[in-house]
Amino acid sequence: MITILIGTVLLKLPFATTAPITWTNALFTATSATTVTGLSVFDIASTLTLFGEIVLLALIQIGGVGLMAFAVALLMLLKRRVGMKNRMFLQESFSQQSLGGTVKFLKNILGFVFITEGIAFILLSLLWVPEFGWKHGLYYSLFHVISAFNNAGFSLFPENLIGFAGDLPVTLILSSLFIIGGLGFTVVMDVVTKRSRKQWSLHTKIMLAGTLTINLIATVLLFALEYHNMKTIGSMPIGDKVLTSYFQAVTPRTAGFNMVHVGDMEDSSLLLTLLLMFIGGGSASTASGIKLTTFIVIVVATLAYFRGMTEPHLFKRTVKSEIIFRSLAIAAVSSMLVFTAFFMLTITESFPFLPLLMETVSAFGTVGLSAGITGDLSPVGEWIICAVMFLGRIGPLTLFFLLIRPKKESFKYSYDRVHTG
Repeated sequence: MITILIGTVLLKLPFATTAPITWTNALFTATSATTVTGLSVFDIASTLTLFGEIVLLALIQIGGVGLMAFAVALLMLLKRRVGMKNRMFLQESFSQQSLGGTVKFLKNILGFVFITEGIAFILLSLLWVPEFGWKHGLYYSLFHVISAFNNAGFSLFPENLIGFAGDLPVTLILSSLFIIGGLGFTVVMDVVTKRSRKQWSLHTKIMLAGTLTINLIATVLLFALEYHNMKTIGSMPIGDKVLTSYFQAVTPRTAGFNMVHVGDMEDSSLLLTLLLMFIGGGSASTASGIKLTTFIVIVVATLAYFRGMTEPHLFKRTVKSEIIFRSLAIAAVSSMLVFTAFFMLTITESFPFLPLLMETVSAFGTVGLSAGITGDLSPVGEWIICAVMFLGRIGPLTLFFLLIRPKKESFKYSYDRVHTG
């Protein structure tokens, strides 16, 4: 919240924008950047100055990798001791099993982030410098690499990445960045440091298999649903159709870039996109949503119940009931949050049902995809979306744990039957 407020003040400075913006617009943009959402109430390239865009990039990088990571990195640069409290924060932030090696893990993460962004920057520069010149080519490359890796979805092009639909190198570079960022740092470190697949954790196996499966299914479905839609991919050559369908299938988790006008997509495609945005990426990643592992645990637990199994299994491992309860709680609280925010928006705004729902779920999943109504939201609507982006990024359970202090039960009541279904 402090980061967002600092960003708001910086974006409201006279030399941060080409024309004056309201405090609400500044807050909305700072929130969207810090929560790496990508929703914007104005055109970034024409409204923000170079200073404003640098502020935006800084907020995206801090919000994507994590404030705690940068805070501890600063302590290390100043050669200050990283205390037990900060180590515990890092352990929780990156879902580590123990405190041992937490600082080393952070160093590896930061090294991986900057090396990955550096390689992608060089590759993208090779494509865009010849097209836009040295000055704009290098800057555009840097901006979009940081935005992509951190799953932000902000673009300096007026129509996002629509002009690059069917461009194989650009599609592969940017999509690879936000897929890697969305897998989670725990998964990346597991794959890089472990010699054999057998040594990978259950979380890593679920994330890799789940990401591959859901991306493949979403690509096939979007290709079929949009095949004849002349407003999106209908007029493209078959190769470009496949490539654009792939990009639109992977971007809802939770990058927010788009290579077609989202508002022109079929209603069925929008509903599929809504589901993908709600699911999101991986834990301890630059993505949000309820998380892919949460979704898979709920599906597996449901199938296990219908099969008469007392405990669900995944990759020859048993999933604890504690994880199942946590997953159900995350899904339930997230659904209530989305419903409440959407209900409030139907009162304050006059847009059709589906675009409003799209805006709400996009804000919760910190995706940034929009049917084109963000810039026309009322001030109250902007505040509602700000709150949803904030809660979507920190996680609804974090808020509930702050409001409701967990306590251990010292006794149990007798059992009784409740009729469900």
